[in-house]
Amino acid sequence: MADTITTRSKDYSQWYIDLVRSAKLADYSDVRGCMVIRPNGYAIWEKMQAALDRMFKETGHVNAYFPLFIPESYITREAEHIEGFAPECAVVTHGGGEELAEKLYVRPTSETIIWASYKKWIQSYRDLPILINQWANVVRWEMRTRLFLRTSEFLWQEGHTAHATREEASEEVLRMISIYKKFAEEYMAMPVIMGRKTDSEKFAGADETYCIEALMQDGKALQAGTSHHLGQNFAKAFDCQFQTSEGRLDYVWATSWGVSTRLIGALIMAHSDDRGLVLPPKLASRQVVIIPILRGDKAAVIEQAEAIACSLKKHGIPAFVDSSEQNSPGWKFAEYELQGIPLRIELGPRDIAEKKCIAARRDTLEKTELALDDTLPFEVSEILNTIQQNLYDRALLFRTEHTVEVSDYEEFKRAVENGFVIAHWDGTAETEAKIKEETRATIRVLPEEEDYIATYAMHEPGNCIYSGKPAARKVVFAKAY
Repeated sequence: MADTITTRSKDYSQWYIDLVRSAKLADYSDVRGCMVIRPNGYAIWEKMQAALDRMFKETGHVNAYFPLFIPESYITREAEHIEGFAPECAVVTHGGGEELAEKLYVRPTSETIIWASYKKWIQSYRDLPILINQWANVVRWEMRTRLFLRTSEFLWQEGHTAHATREEASEEVLRMISIYKKFAEEYMAMPVIMGRKTDSEKFAGADETYCIEALMQDGKALQAGTSHHLGQNFAKAFDCQFQTSEGRLDYVWATSWGVSTRLIGALIMAHSDDRGLVLPPKLASRQVVIIPILRGDKAAVIEQAEAIACSLKKHGIPAFVDSSEQNSPGWKFAEYELQGIPLRIELGPRDIAEKKCIAARRDTLEKTELALDDTLPFEVSEILNTIQQNLYDRALLFRTEHTVEVSDYEEFKRAVENGFVIAHWDGTAETEAKIKEETRATIRVLPEEEDYIATYAMHEPGNCIYSGKPAARKVVFAKAY
């Protein structure tokens, strides 16, 4: 119940863990650093997966599956890639009771094993593009873990595409990061900033990395999705060449892109409160709970509740009735608020007599009387749409109120404790590293969205917040998960 949840103001980190466990989203595993995703949590992932999978397929992508185990010789072919991932890798040295002739890496990401296949599949420009996505699990040996946000094993999707030209690959990178932005904002009701990572923060083995960054309620940023332009790096590592339409040989151009179950963590921290989980209706597998107040003619109240649920389902609204008698209505109200059910309908004998019911919103806790007639499904649908939009508007307002522009380093150090900070940067890795060392803040993104660039005059030249040297543009700093 909600009284087992630490308040956000007292201890935000403990609030998050308490909520995840109390709402039965996930739990710790006996395997170090791993988690058990419980049905309530997995239902959210299924909704996310279904929406994203549809969006991917609408843009011409198809699903495939590649091996979990990757030969060491593959991993080491791309030098920057192995340097970035080696410390996080789990390695299999024995199988079938014998030492393996070659070590196998448990998939930290799949670029190398996939490009070994692409080399076999691609001979001509006619074989391109390849637009493949994979839904899978990966393992990265994390030292400090937190449910959903950072675990040694997690679920994700990873797209891997092959193209004939740099321009086609660039278009793919931007197309997919735009899809992630659309998903985050339209389904998760979570505003994000889309843009490019600095060279220090980009994916190991990429020429460029694009990302979406969201702001959580504690003022920290969370990277919610990435899309990488891999250039010809992996094609060269695996000698993947193709005959162009002009008859010459060239290396294939590549991208990769992905989001993971950390999106569930982002969803929790973007919207939830001290009562428990708050879910956007589009990602709630159960959008409406109907709670009959069992007094008087209990059978008649339950019958009416079931009729409401049936009517809502016919209109595409997932609804269910909790007519159990072992817990009081008040207990049920608190429990379903904890679980984040977007809308609760209360129905008692008096309500039925007056041909109405009470609808309680999870986002605002406001209650409204609704008529028990043919208009009910449409009224409920409208409320759910309003909840979805309100969650986005509320999160956007929070981000706006916690985004500040500074020109003084002392002011910067204070501001970065509370959200996004916009400031000039001289473009050097040295300055970037010094700021991170002194404040633990990093450059989250170099925005690419025209409206964001215009709002904060991101391309306006000035002087670096740290070094005082000339800076061509502003960037977005924050502490991050």
